[in-house]
Amino acid sequence: MRKQKIDAKTIGLRALTFLAADPEAMGVFLGQCGADIETVRHRANDPEFLGFVLDHLMTEDESVIAFASAEGIDPSEVSQARAMLPGGDTPDWT
Repeated sequence: MRKQKIDAKTIGLRALTFLAADPEAMGVFLGQCGADIETVRHRANDPEFLGFVLDHLMTEDESVIAFASAEGIDPSEVSQARAMLPGGDTPDWT
C-alpha cells in the first residue's frame, strides 16, 4: 500500500484553522508572532508563515496530538509537513 504524499501547505492551513477555532490558543499565537488578525489573513497562504504556524503548534506535544486527532492524521505528519515548508530544514539546537 502506497502512502499518500503529505501536502505541507494544507496541513499548515488546517493548523491555522485549528488555532483560530480556539480564541485562547489564537490569542497566544498572535502574541507570539506579533501579528494582528488581518496580517494572519493576508499571510495565510504564505508557506513561510505556515511554517511558523506549525512551529508554534509543535511547541507543545498536547497541541500536536489534539490537532492530529482532529484531522485524522498521525502526529508525525505535522513534523514531516513542517520539514517541507521554508525553514523546516533548519536544525533546532535547543
